[in-house]
Parts: sequence; structure tokens; C-alpha cells
Amino acid sequence: MKKNKIIAYCGIDCGACPAYAATQNDDDALRAKTAKEWSEMFKTEIKAAGIDCDGCPNDTARMFNYCGVCGIRQCARERNIANCAYCPEYSCEKLDKGLLHFPEARALLETLRGKK
Repeated sequence: MKKNKIIAYCGIDCGACPAYAATQNDDDALRAKTAKEWSEMFKTEIKAAGIDCDGCPNDTARMFNYCGVCGIRQCARERNIANCAYCPEYSCEKLDKGLLHFPEARALLETLRGKK
């Protein structure tokens, strides 16, 4: 049985995200590793306990702690769009800034835009 691909509003493939994988597999070692890597990448303290996610578009209480305040997520939800590829204002400054560390997400959004 093939799983549905979950794409975050910004274009990140949730299935390839270590926070999603750690949550779905209840893997505390991966949570700790991800927290360490992301703390270094984003120059902020991220705790392993904050690495809990069922995928950006889901309405569960389990989401990476930043996602609750993510401007990209809030904007897409307000516009009721599946992800930023379907936004008439694509690509905006908010998205461009958010994707600085995620070129693969930009590529996925571009692919989705081409299929519209």
C-alpha cells in the first residue's frame, strides 16, 4: 500500500523530514539528533521534546513547535490553499525567506506549479 505524500505549505516533503520521521516512528534518538542539527542550522536552541510532527497540513496537536507560529503556514491556511504552489501571489518575500535553507522545497513547489 502506497502512502499519500504529505507536502507542507512551503513545499517541504513531510515524509523526508526528520521531525516527521521521528514522530511517526517514536524515535527519541532521531528527535535528539534533529534538535541538535536544527539548533546549529538555525542558531537557536531547539529541544528534542519539540521535535514532534504529524505533517504541516494536519490539524493534530503534534507539530514541530515553530510550525504553530510559521507565517507561511498561517498564510496558506487563511487562503485555504494546499500549498504555496497554488497561491496567486507566488513567490512572495515570506516564502523566499523561509526557503533559504530548503532548496528542495522550492523545486517541489516549482514542479507543482508546472502541473497546475
